[in-house]
Amino acid sequence: MQPFDPMPDKKSFQRMRTASLLILMLLALLAAIALRAPILEAQTASDSAGSGSVPVFGYQIIKTYPHDSAAFTQGLVYDKGMLYEGTGEFGQSSLRRVDLETGRVLKQKSLAGTLFGEGVAVWKDRLIQLTWRSGIGLVYDKENLTRIGEFSYETEGLGITSDGRNLIMSDGTETLHLLDPETFEEQGQIKVKADGVPVKGLNELEYVKGEIYANVWPTNWIVILSPETGEVKGVFSLQGILQKGDDQQDGQRVDVPNGIAYDNEGDRLFVTGKLWPKIFQIELVAENEKSK
Repeated sequence: MQPFDPMPDKKSFQRMRTASLLILMLLALLAAIALRAPILEAQTASDSAGSGSVPVFGYQIIKTYPHDSAAFTQGLVYDKGMLYEGTGEFGQSSLRRVDLETGRVLKQKSLAGTLFGEGVAVWKDRLIQLTWRSGIGLVYDKENLTRIGEFSYETEGLGITSDGRNLIMSDGTETLHLLDPETFEEQGQIKVKADGVPVKGLNELEYVKGEIYANVWPTNWIVILSPETGEVKGVFSLQGILQKGDDQQDGQRVDVPNGIAYDNEGDRLFVTGKLWPKIFQIELVAENEKSK
């Protein structure tokens, strides 16, 4: 019987070391996949939305307006000559009334430091603002931005818009939730697909001429979908809309597009993004007519 040797020989030690390194590499790979999964899902969904039978549009910039580059834009809506903007980040979230032409903030209400502001919608004489992961929606008087109520929901709160009958809310998945604008109870759901593929990462929303426009986080894509069927009817990308010099502010790179507003009376479509220095009025065109 051989005596027990607590020290392995050189070959055994090398095998153990190699096995340990392989295990560490595998664990690192699994961690990286877990961290990237939500982003890859959104990118895959947006890529599928831009392929197959779904039309891809280009755009023309009609006019450019100034925008507060410190605003981490999470929601944008246009109503009777004014922009209403919801901004995010803990300790910096706000609801704002903004002059479109000058970009000047005319009135602002700050949220509690524990709330991360998200999407904004207009309903009659009220403004509705969602918050991220807190399950709390805020209701304001549109005239003076005084908070007059709140409501709760069980999903994440991201984007919100209105079709004139319901509030339509996104939660970062492929599901849009239809809410009663008076009671805030869920009335139904819209499952969003492009050529049969679920489109996840739905964020900021805007109702435009009978269709819903939605930013797909964390990409440059905006999808256009049917509120009746959830089917994506068209897509366009804002990649490159910010020119060199505008894509960095105070040494900090701007974030993704996240802000869609529509002027129903003037038939004007506006887009912006988190920390962007500009708001763009754009017009969609066939891809082969795209020019900027």
